Amino acid sequence: MIERYTLPEMGKLWSIENEWQTILDVELAACDAMAELGEIPVAAAQNIRAKANFNLERIHEIEAVTHHDIIAFLTCVGEYVGEDSKYIHKGLTSSDVKDTAICLMMKRSAEIILDDLKKFREVLRRRAVEFKHTACIGRTHGIHAEPMTFGLKLLLWSAEVERDIERVEHAKKIVSVGKLSGAVGTYSNIDPRIEELVCQKLDLTPVRLATQVIQRDRHAEYMTTLALVASTLEKIATEIRNLQRTDIREAEEYFSPGQKGSSAMPHKRNPINCERVAGMARLVRGNAVAAMEDITLWHERDISHSSVERVILPDSTINVDYCTRKITNIVDKLLVYPDAMIHNMNRTGGLIYSQRLMLEIVGKGVLREDAYKWIQRNAMKRWLDGEDFQSNVANDPDITKYLSAEEIAACFDYKFFLRNVDMIFERFGL
Repeated sequence: MIERYTLPEMGKLWSIENEWQTILDVELAACDAMAELGEIPVAAAQNIRAKANFNLERIHEIEAVTHHDIIAFLTCVGEYVGEDSKYIHKGLTSSDVKDTAICLMMKRSAEIILDDLKKFREVLRRRAVEFKHTACIGRTHGIHAEPMTFGLKLLLWSAEVERDIERVEHAKKIVSVGKLSGAVGTYSNIDPRIEELVCQKLDLTPVRLATQVIQRDRHAEYMTTLALVASTLEKIATEIRNLQRTDIREAEEYFSPGQKGSSAMPHKRNPINCERVAGMARLVRGNAVAAMEDITLWHERDISHSSVERVILPDSTINVDYCTRKITNIVDKLLVYPDAMIHNMNRTGGLIYSQRLMLEIVGKGVLREDAYKWIQRNAMKRWLDGEDFQSNVANDPDITKYLSAEEIAACFDYKFFLRNVDMIFERFGL
């Protein structure tokens, strides 16, 4: 059971140390490929792999002079390697190694999020089965509509999460690419086979064509996919928040012993975690817009995208990782109140059975417009004057001309509306 988020894998993935290490991994793979193709001595490649290292403070010290992060990094690595450092970055441009490294990090972040979503889906499915036949009222426009089950709500969410898993799988494929083709993507100073060997080693696919950079529509697709995932999480969190409202209170977040809801009002039990998820989803959607702005660069490349990505890639992936874990825990421990659901279902005095009554009358040969009118006039007396809907229907001469007292009474049974629930669950193998 996930209790809290402690910045595990995802936070480490986007750390400055890991970013430089991933860039170094790309450089080392390129040296190995060059050695394999006879472009640099094998002994040099072995020496580079054995000695290559970096120090963050030293990189920052050099960058303060060069104002170029990759050059500062290469200079630092060269200080560890020595003479053979002349073979590092041979024929490459900065974006070759940095873009390939970022794509590798996006791929790994997608794998973490996929694992999160699959765990969430299983919690949703388990709780859906638990409340498969727990009757509750369905609401449209916020108004009571017809009976359904709470299990169907949970199953609906699991179906959307399944689609999110498919979306992330596709987005992962789109960003799992690498590029080592030089200053404007023409392989002018590097053998295209090096790109193939490096990508093969890193489990990436070489892009078919690049400029100096991997095109940012890929990054934008990943970011918009994360925005969709975040929106799913917000949708679920918002429904739980609504169900926790005092005047509904059919479900609520777990409230732990010693937890406080308000500094002023000791009685408060607030859906603070769902509100957090809802708020954080807004950040991810905003970042998706920034990612789409990054698609347009000057000519073969400028650097306007770089500063944006330094923020939106780690922030959005950490955000979605955190929120998925958080909502998984919320649903896993969600407090559900079936008695309140039945109580709320009965609050309108049977108005929720209006469609079934109308269709029963239509089934007797009455025009639908007439049946609708007869039912609606009795329903309005309930809404506006508080009169008993079932009694009024049972005493309406237009209606009783076609329906017996037993037929009318049979229409006021919520179980009729749930007769296909098992069939729906079977579609999901449950």
